[in-house]
Amino acid sequence: MVGLLNVGSLVLGLMALFLPIVNLMKENKYWVVLSMISISACGLSLCFQIFYTYHKVTVEDWGALMDTMYAVASVSAILLIVTMILNAVTLKVYRHRTAK
Repeated sequence: MVGLLNVGSLVLGLMALFLPIVNLMKENKYWVVLSMISISACGLSLCFQIFYTYHKVTVEDWGALMDTMYAVASVSAILLIVTMILNAVTLKVYRHRTAK
C-alpha cells in the first residue's frame, strides 16, 4: 500500500506538468480551473513524497533514505519550479488574451 504513494506521486506530478501545457497548446475557457488542478496536483505529489519519507523513517530504513533523498529533493524542487513557471506563463497568456 505504501508503494502506491510513489506511483501516485508520479502520476500527480505528470498531471501537474501536463495540464498547463494543454492550456497553452489549445485555447480553453476553463484555463483557471485547469491551472488550479495543476497546482493542487503538484502539492499532492509533494505531499505523497513526504508521507513516503515519513514511512521510511518510521520503519527505520535509513539506507533507503540515504540513497534516495538527494534525488527525491532535486526532482521535487524541479517539479515545483516547472509547475509554477508553466502556470505563470498560462496566466500571462490568458490575461493578455482576455484584456483585448
